[in-house]
Amino acid sequence: MTESAPVASAPAEGERHASWLELFFDLTAVAGVAQLAHLLHGSPGPGDVALYAVMFLAFWTGWMLFTVYGNVSGEETRTWTVLAGMFGMAVMAASVHGVREDRAGAFALAYILVRSLAGKAWERRGEYVPDLPITQLGLGLTPWIVSMWFDGTARYALWALGLAIDLAVMFTVSGKRLAARVEAQYAQEAARRRRSSPKPVAALMDAPHLGERLGLFQLIVLGEAVAQVVAAASEAEWDAALYGVGAGSFLLLLLLWSLSLRHGADGVPLLARDVLPVRLVLPLHCFVAGSVAALAAALGNAVEYAEHPVPGSVRWLLCGSAAVYLAIAGVAALSSGRGVRAAALLVGPSLAVVLVAAALAREAAAVQLVWLLVLAAAWPRVLVDRLPGTPPPSHSPPSHSPPSPSPSS
Repeated sequence: MTESAPVASAPAEGERHASWLELFFDLTAVAGVAQLAHLLHGSPGPGDVALYAVMFLAFWTGWMLFTVYGNVSGEETRTWTVLAGMFGMAVMAASVHGVREDRAGAFALAYILVRSLAGKAWERRGEYVPDLPITQLGLGLTPWIVSMWFDGTARYALWALGLAIDLAVMFTVSGKRLAARVEAQYAQEAARRRRSSPKPVAALMDAPHLGERLGLFQLIVLGEAVAQVVAAASEAEWDAALYGVGAGSFLLLLLLWSLSLRHGADGVPLLARDVLPVRLVLPLHCFVAGSVAALAAALGNAVEYAEHPVPGSVRWLLCGSAAVYLAIAGVAALSSGRGVRAAALLVGPSLAVVLVAAALAREAAAVQLVWLLVLAAAWPRVLVDRLPGTPPPSHSPPSHSPPSPSPSS
């Protein structure tokens, strides 16, 4: 295995799918994504978008840690450990609505407890995950603890600092570096205690199972977009413009589903399977999910302006979230061996059109902007099958036959 290769999956007798416990745990993701999208309702400003980005990344990190724990543990997963993490995630989701008033402390405390609980789970197993270094390196948690003594902008800045440290660790600490660190730490502790103790071992991840779990999270985010449009349309006057926004939104989400799950891997659009290490795939997955969740809120906001000029904040949220999605698709295409020219051809025109619309389309109504985004998403979808010498799409639809018996408590 080369340094850039993803973590190998452990041998298994048959293909493994999400268990009932894992699907039950994902209900917190449904609730959390819905609550986070509410941070962007109305006419969100730059501060609202920044707070959303920080809180989404924190929530996703908690979900990802327990997802990887279940992936590695398999039938040895401790049910009560997962349920305790689920409760912490639920508290985080419930704290979102009043985070600007009196619930920021509750959100931070729940995040600290979720991270600590996940760390204890790995310590109990005596393992570390080479492609998830934050299971072993928890420096990013320190600013969150310090934030408990601050309020307002200073608290949010400390949250962002902690998450930035985690991202830096994910992007820079390779499996080899983490293994060397674990070896050195074990040697120091053994010398200090003058007695032998089990040395942490590298955990093997089940790559197909993890890909399915990441894909399911993207489905949850796309489902929230559907819910946002349906909820907004149910309270609006039904006319030709609303029909246009509704049909365009449905087609846009259909294209994003196709790019992410049929012509991508692990929920990342245009990514070929097994070309990046998991420690790089996971942040890309988070950014894609966050952009689609922001787009969900923007589509809900846009329904109100079906035939009237969309306010600048809503226009920027609508086009900006689509631009982030397309930019990540370009990075994924380039990482998948498509080459600079092919990657630029796939997403370059769409990205340029979306950014120009965000900056200049000040008199555009929602129906016009939504259909512009449809065309932007349709371009790479149509072109991906026609470019010569590109990797084939990664088709891996999840099978939801009844899972194996429930893990032990």
